[in-house]
Amino acid sequence: MAIAPARPDVLVIGGGLHGCSTALHLARRGIKALVIEKDHAGRHASGVNAGGVRRLGRAFPEVPLSVAAMALWHAIGDLVDDDCGFESHGQVKVAESAADLAVLAARVAKLNDLGFTHEELIGADELRRLLPAVAPHCVGGIVSRADGAALPYRTVLAFRNAAIRAGARFLEGAPAGPPVRAGGLWRVPVGDQVHEAPVLVNAAGAWADRIAAALGEPVPLEVIAPMLMITARMPAFVTPVVGATARPLSFKQFANGTVLIGGGHRGVAERDRNATALDFAKLAFNARTAAEIFPIMAGAQIMRAWAGIEARMPDDLPVIGPSIASEAAYHAFGFSAHGFQLGPIVGAILADLIATGTSALPIAPFSIARFAQAAAKAG
Repeated sequence: MAIAPARPDVLVIGGGLHGCSTALHLARRGIKALVIEKDHAGRHASGVNAGGVRRLGRAFPEVPLSVAAMALWHAIGDLVDDDCGFESHGQVKVAESAADLAVLAARVAKLNDLGFTHEELIGADELRRLLPAVAPHCVGGIVSRADGAALPYRTVLAFRNAAIRAGARFLEGAPAGPPVRAGGLWRVPVGDQVHEAPVLVNAAGAWADRIAAALGEPVPLEVIAPMLMITARMPAFVTPVVGATARPLSFKQFANGTVLIGGGHRGVAERDRNATALDFAKLAFNARTAAEIFPIMAGAQIMRAWAGIEARMPDDLPVIGPSIASEAAYHAFGFSAHGFQLGPIVGAILADLIATGTSALPIAPFSIARFAQAAAKAG
């Protein structure tokens, strides 16, 4: 294999939103990245998700990152010269019972104790003001009023194109082989060439465990296929993005009247075939949930359904940060079907780590070391 010319400073494996964001933030620091993507940017999870831009309901370790990411989202045009279809109409999590409302109240109290005030507990009257079409049995909820949604594929392309304008390069349509460290450089075979750089970033999504294993740190990654469906156009009846408390639901209506329904139900992922299979029984259950929370949905016509290929970690937290087994290598993967909103800040974190060795945000909970520690305890 021939050594490729024009050696970059960093090799980024994976052209999803986190890989594109990393390349952009590096380029803004004058650090040139080559992004290697086996398909095309946004082909998998980053480009086909529900587009939720939420702090609402985040796992507590993710909250500081999510809050920092939201600041970037509200100025996203300044970052990538595109608004990414971002709209901030709030996100609401509905309580369908007194027990649900108690769970949400405890969550808001804990967030407040941690110093965060973006989630607000609301009763039935405010819930109906925000969601006039919600079912009569719903008793309240929580709202994060500055949250919203964006267009996933448009967002990935905006980050990709901004990174290219800033000096990054992209190599799409060919998979990266296992990286090898030699002579102070990472060497990654792609087709009949080997690309070299001093630094490596593993942002390979559902394939990231294979890169991690090559770096000497295997992880218990699960490949999942979150499903979504979209309806025919309906009269306007909901503006915020909506979720439920005790059962999975992600729900929003676009300006053209179509309604997107998701919320965590999964199909079957076949990553070696780049393919997914839908589970129609689960889709039907998801549609019934939507109709029970919004009765107007009972007559909705489902037009299309799909699933993306994503990586889930056992604790539902991503892996973000330096390798513990290999020099000058970093990870950003395993976002467990809730990584879209974090994309802009994760790229900034990786760029900070590569440029300065530190991050101002608390990323220790996301270290890949937690899996080695778990394996040692189990052994």
